[in-house]
Amino acid sequence: MTNEQAPRKRVDVVIPVYNEVKVLAASVQRTLALFGEHPEYDWRIVIADNGSTDGTSELARALEAAHPGQVKALVLTVKGRGLALKEAWTTSDADIVSYMDVDLSTDLAHLPELIGMVASGRCDVAVGSRLARGAKTDRQLKREITSRGYVALIRLTFPRLRITDAQCGFKALSRKAVEAVVPRIENRMWFFDTEMLILAQQAGLKIRELPVRWVEDKDTKVKILSTAMEDIRGLARMRFRRR
Repeated sequence: MTNEQAPRKRVDVVIPVYNEVKVLAASVQRTLALFGEHPEYDWRIVIADNGSTDGTSELARALEAAHPGQVKALVLTVKGRGLALKEAWTTSDADIVSYMDVDLSTDLAHLPELIGMVASGRCDVAVGSRLARGAKTDRQLKREITSRGYVALIRLTFPRLRITDAQCGFKALSRKAVEAVVPRIENRMWFFDTEMLILAQQAGLKIRELPVRWVEDKDTKVKILSTAMEDIRGLARMRFRRR
């Protein structure tokens, strides 16, 4: 017998950012503090900047220099949240990859539980949900209605995808899921999450949801109408594409 412990799983937490210089440093510091409370994983933050023009990329590099090994700056010159996530995840060597929004709308305390769902083998893809039973949210009525309507549309077009929330910015994937699904994702913006979930379900991967506490960021850059149109076009493309 041996007393040697298994190596800690490497976890990359990606924070996609676009012109977030005002909030990035505080979010990184809060996240690093959480890492210190959970040494069971080998954590790293990856700041995935996609085309910022307000000094975010310079700040990301400064944070990387201030926290070597704990923070990585991935600076892309092209705008696209989905593009940034795809680049960060496919170039990662971590056992588990994840992402969360820079505004920390989802309670950061959920992060170890989200990672644990994948690390324990309970699922290949863990998804934060603002609409599952047990979730607690604080947001505008119009966004609540939009989210529920979108989930209904997903269920209509992809009835086998049993999810309650596709767009919550709080997800984690196993290395197996990354390799099987992420390189195949075409969308570079907001439909990225839904496309990833559809492909994961079609690949036979196990998806589980985590009810979360979530508070809306009133300064969000998400434009509801244009995002809704992108989502509808994305669902149509995925529904009628040739496999």
